Amino acid sequence: MKTQPINVWGPRSVSYWLTALAAVSIIFLGLRFIVDPTAGAEGFGIPLAPTKEAMAYGWIKGIRDIFSGLVVLLFLIPRKPKATAFAFGAAIIIPVSDCFTVLTVNGLHDVTHLLIHGVTAVYMLITTFFLFQAEPKI
Repeated sequence: MKTQPINVWGPRSVSYWLTALAAVSIIFLGLRFIVDPTAGAEGFGIPLAPTKEAMAYGWIKGIRDIFSGLVVLLFLIPRKPKATAFAFGAAIIIPVSDCFTVLTVNGLHDVTHLLIHGVTAVYMLITTFFLFQAEPKI
C-alpha cells in the first residue's frame, strides 16, 4: 500500500506568511489606488495630474494590483506551494517594471521609491525561492 504525501506546508511555514503578507499588501495598495488614486500615485512615486483621465490610470493600476494579490491567494489558501511559487515568482515582473518606471520618470534622485520597488522585488525573489523549497511530506 502506497502512502500518499501529505502537504504540511501552510500556516506553520514562514514562506506561507511571507507570501500572504505580500499578497494582502498588494490588495490593500490596489484598493488605495481605487479609493484615492492621488494618494496611491504619491506612494508609488509618480504623482497623478488631477484630471479625470489621470485618475482612470490610478483605477487601472489598482485593479491590476488587486488581481495580482488575488491570483497568489488562490494558490496560497488551498496550500499549493509550487503553484504559489510560480504565480508569485512571475509577479516579480511588477515591482521590477515599477522600479524601472520610477527610474525613467524620476531619475536616480528618487532613492526612496526606487528602494521601495527594488526591495519589494528582492523580497519576492527570496520568498519565491523558499516557496520552491516547500515539499509535501509523508
